[in-house]
Amino acid sequence: MSKSHTLAGRSRFPWRTFLPRLAAIAVPVALQNLLTTTASMVDTMMVAPLGELSVGALGLCAQFTSLMLSGYWGLVGGGTLFIAQYWGARDDRGVERSYGMTWLCMMTVAVTFGALAIFAPKAVMRLYTDKQAIQDIGVQYLRIVGFAYIMQVWSVAMSTLLRATERVRIPMAASVASVATNIVLNWALIYGRLGLPAMGIRGAAVATVCAAAVNMLAMYLMARLAGYPYLFRVRRHFQWTGAQLRQYFVRCFPIICNEVLIGVGNMVINVTLGRQPEHVIAALAVFRTLEGLVISFFAGFSSASSVLVGTCVGAGQLDDAFERARRLVYMCSGFILLVVAALLGLRRPILTAMSLTGPSYEAGVRMLAIYMAVAVIRMGNWIQNDTFRASGDAVTGTVLEIVFMYAMVLPCVLGGAFWLKLPYWAVFLCCYIDEPIRYALMQRHFYSGKWIRPVTEKGMAALPAFRSRCWDAG
Repeated sequence: MSKSHTLAGRSRFPWRTFLPRLAAIAVPVALQNLLTTTASMVDTMMVAPLGELSVGALGLCAQFTSLMLSGYWGLVGGGTLFIAQYWGARDDRGVERSYGMTWLCMMTVAVTFGALAIFAPKAVMRLYTDKQAIQDIGVQYLRIVGFAYIMQVWSVAMSTLLRATERVRIPMAASVASVATNIVLNWALIYGRLGLPAMGIRGAAVATVCAAAVNMLAMYLMARLAGYPYLFRVRRHFQWTGAQLRQYFVRCFPIICNEVLIGVGNMVINVTLGRQPEHVIAALAVFRTLEGLVISFFAGFSSASSVLVGTCVGAGQLDDAFERARRLVYMCSGFILLVVAALLGLRRPILTAMSLTGPSYEAGVRMLAIYMAVAVIRMGNWIQNDTFRASGDAVTGTVLEIVFMYAMVLPCVLGGAFWLKLPYWAVFLCCYIDEPIRYALMQRHFYSGKWIRPVTEKGMAALPAFRSRCWDAG
């Protein structure tokens, strides 16, 4: 199929209706994620006066949390695939059982990681760094923050349901309450304000637990007050047939494998970077926080793409799904370029506010400069993969990402760090060496239209005609 895509010539794209709907989903999601990232930045800034070791320990604990995210994020992608398509087809039972399956699997991941953080924090920290001083600080944090994991993941499950059914304001409002709680309690508990004890890094962990509780309860109460039906029909959440459960796992399994294997790969990368000097570890912790800021903006487009494209696929409007996806991919890439450029332009006040000075400041600037060069391509790959997943193709992006991670990225990172003894910035650059190649391959698959694979009856009924038009245009 040519890049002009002959289907697009049938009618002009409805920008006037598309952009408001895009904004209605993307803006609240971006704001919600921005609030979460802001909380992480505040954590780092408030812990910064405790020293670079505390900043580094907090960053490595965040990497363990990211590993947990990789464990359940595949379930989020699979849940979005089914919920969005059933929402488009107006199949209430399909929405409810998809949420139930997603929730149960996500809770299994949350309990596992929570238990590791609470009962085996020393083993976790030894995995991420060989610096004893950083390990000791991280253990104090993990033992407490592990109690937040179940509440955080439960909130993500509810948020996935709400976003996929286009009720994005509730998760955003809950995030506002959560972030406000986190900031106030960080200020009070780290340094001993408002008559509370000065707990240092442990105070940051307690604040995170309290903020997670506020987020979950606020989301639940607001959904109840809004009369949102799907979240409270608990019995229907678990009324599955064997065939429905098999269909769910067949579609979700590639996404889960993708996220778990990529999470393990990223863990190896973080373990490798955790063997760098202390100032590099501190700079990396700050960089990961700023990277989260970029991803928070991107997540708005990604969620909008998943919902707007997935609902069209579920409703059998396959031509519209393609055209929406095509515009969203390039809009996202352009927007991310502006965000990263702004971060690099404001590097001095941002990095110094997070207590990076001298060598650690220089390391942070280099990481940001490298990231600016690759972020546009990286996020382009990401949103294409999310779009494929929401449309039913959970395999293509998964295979490409896993193959390149284990055949190219990890050998380059490990070989560069331990064999060639490359400087930290060269090892950091190796983390993104596969992105341009994957982008070219993803674009080719995108314009083939083969990623549109419905799970609803309406979508499957419309698929033969769409496929024939793709072949005619090819």
